[in-house]
Amino acid sequence: MRTERISRRAILGRGAAVGGALTLGPLLGGEAVAAANGDTAARAAGKGAKTGYEAIGVRPLINGRGTFTVLSGSLMLPEVRDAIDKAARQYVQLDELADAIGKRLGELTMSEFGMVSSGCSAALGHASAACVAGGNPDLHVLLPDLTGFQKTEAIIPKHSRNVYEAAISATGLKVVEVETREELKAALGPQTALVYIMAMPRVDQSELDTKTVAEIAHAADVPVLVDAAAEILTIPNVHLERGADLVAYSGGKCLRGPQSAGMLLGREDLVRAAWVHSAPHHGWARGFKVGKEEAMGMLAAAEMWVQRDHDAEYATWTSWLKNIARRVSVVDGVSTKIVQPEGLSNRTPTLTILWNAEKLGVKGRTIVDTLWNGEPRIAINAASSSDPAQSDVSITPYMLEPGDAKTIADEVVKLLKNPPPAPEPPKPPTVDASGTWALEITYAAGKSTTHQLKLSQDGAKLTGTHSGDFVSRPATGTVSGAEVTVRSFYGEEHGDSLDFTFTGTLDGDRISGELSMAEYLGASWTATRKS
Repeated sequence: MRTERISRRAILGRGAAVGGALTLGPLLGGEAVAAANGDTAARAAGKGAKTGYEAIGVRPLINGRGTFTVLSGSLMLPEVRDAIDKAARQYVQLDELADAIGKRLGELTMSEFGMVSSGCSAALGHASAACVAGGNPDLHVLLPDLTGFQKTEAIIPKHSRNVYEAAISATGLKVVEVETREELKAALGPQTALVYIMAMPRVDQSELDTKTVAEIAHAADVPVLVDAAAEILTIPNVHLERGADLVAYSGGKCLRGPQSAGMLLGREDLVRAAWVHSAPHHGWARGFKVGKEEAMGMLAAAEMWVQRDHDAEYATWTSWLKNIARRVSVVDGVSTKIVQPEGLSNRTPTLTILWNAEKLGVKGRTIVDTLWNGEPRIAINAASSSDPAQSDVSITPYMLEPGDAKTIADEVVKLLKNPPPAPEPPKPPTVDASGTWALEITYAAGKSTTHQLKLSQDGAKLTGTHSGDFVSRPATGTVSGAEVTVRSFYGEEHGDSLDFTFTGTLDGDRISGELSMAEYLGASWTATRKS
């Protein structure tokens, strides 16, 4: 497969589930998570002296979910590890290193210039600073206070609002949302620093696709920045060819570079300015430091990208899924399907395993949770079948190592043939949770007494609203016996994402229990009924 001729394929993993990629099932409980250490045999056996992660009480895992950051992305290529080791053995001047790497990245990717950042999010921030301050130190040292600046706004089409845009607003820019060509034209002005697009199929299918946005923005002399974090690297770059000025990538996903690295490509003047606005230079972005080791590791990943046999990799992934499908299909009532997605982001086939939950006596979520808590620890996805009678799980081979597919197949077959105990079914409600509740939430290092729940109860079902410190969102829940569960969700279409699940025991006019805040881990809470 020639990387310059890759067709667009459907995005997987990023925003696919409610709450986006950050909603990862059993991970929400605040458990420590680490990447697999590459020693598949040792992981499968679970024997011997504890070393590495296990020596400090952290359990490695087999990653059948994908390049989620919370699962520590991907495993670095051997060539990347070697480049990091060699870079760690000598000193260099970092500006000189950035210049040399920038030129080489430009050659490799057929772009004007390149830069290594401390992740894709940092690349977005540095790019935004470049569009605001242009490498001017007098402006740079004031960021993110844009008082008196000419460029104070970033335009984001509605289709591209997401949690990662925080990297742009962190430079001080005000986000202006647009949905049509007319709104985009009206929003552009001397105050506009850039237009940001998050690469995904729905962008290509909208009236504000990248080519259209670039044509309109360039007429107003405004640059366009594309976030292609989880995409494969296309050469020549598809986004730059469509008119974008800058495009940012994650280094620790499909490129298999350092998890703490990213890459910014595009217009040389803007990329060079982005470097001025990054560490080791002081000011706003000093904290986004890239060491010589990550820089050379990221360059090695780019070098390897143009050498890797992508067709062979894809064929291997598909063969692993076929082997798992063949193994699990021996269980009566189990069917499988392999989906070959369309798109550039997280480009990987996916296997879905389906069965009748009532017939086999187990649901997909139970399988997922049991594998996560088992030995070896295995992460797969709870799929979502359109047939309510079906239950299912899905597996992506993107981040599997040789031998992992066999281990997954062995464990899934065991659980389908001999299911673990099903979760206890809900009990009839014995309490009434309706009313207005004043909450006290105890976080890791602070408290809030401003949250409030307004709930109505109909049988075991709860509906209402959850008002937080600044954001209000709908709430739904259930009552089982005296146990109350309430979930509120604020989606990333607002540019943020908040996912709260309150669980507690109701006693009179008081509820107390635990709070899961998804990616923000956990807290405790108490509630007092006001009315």
